[in-house]
Amino acid sequence: MGHFHYKGYNGTVEYSEADHCLFGSVVGMNKSCILYEGNTIDELKAAFETAIDDYVESRKANGLEPEKPYTGSLNIRISPEIHSKIAMYAKDNGTSINAFIRKSIEKQLEYCD
Repeated sequence: MGHFHYKGYNGTVEYSEADHCLFGSVVGMNKSCILYEGNTIDELKAAFETAIDDYVESRKANGLEPEKPYTGSLNIRISPEIHSKIAMYAKDNGTSINAFIRKSIEKQLEYCD
């Protein structure tokens, strides 16, 4: 599956065998659903960008702030034992739990690029 990026929003690139068309949706939205489709990648990308522009304009026209995906705040659930180990490691290394987790995730994601 591919992805599009535009104005801080991320969208999927998918194919419907039943409809013989490309389609996608904006990911990371909790309250809004933004969908788009096209027959070519160029059409799909244009539809994605138009959908984002229309969404933002519509929200602003109604006096509402457009929802932004991925606020940067993430709640995770881990075992108390792992939580304790992270806390002790962070304390021993003069950092915070949040900084330790952020750095660990960033390091892991280096392998994904």
